[in-house]
Amino acid sequence: MARPIADIRGYHAHIYYTPETKSIAARVREGLAEFNVKLGSWHDELVGPHLKPMYQALFAPEEFEKVVPWLMLNREGLDVLVHPETGEGKGDHLDRSLWLGDKLGVNLNAFKK
Repeated sequence: MARPIADIRGYHAHIYYTPETKSIAARVREGLAEFNVKLGSWHDELVGPHLKPMYQALFAPEEFEKVVPWLMLNREGLDVLVHPETGEGKGDHLDRSLWLGDKLGVNLNAFKK
């Protein structure tokens, strides 16, 4: 049986960077601030399932059509993971995600309880 779209409570966009591309990530972050998003902290150290430094932008389902196309056009070469928030972290990051740029993968050990 198909899952209802209503299962998606929101979206996360994880914007990945390196020390050399952090200024580019800052520019992208400034652009994202123009949307109805909640910007997370800079994570220069690896956190959760993420294999590179990153920050996240959280947004409601109705913002998807604005935020994701903007990222497609303005990510400035950075890799971005976009995934829904359904309450199932592993599936959201692995099975129900989309990548802009290179698919970096995730640390599966972060999902073990």
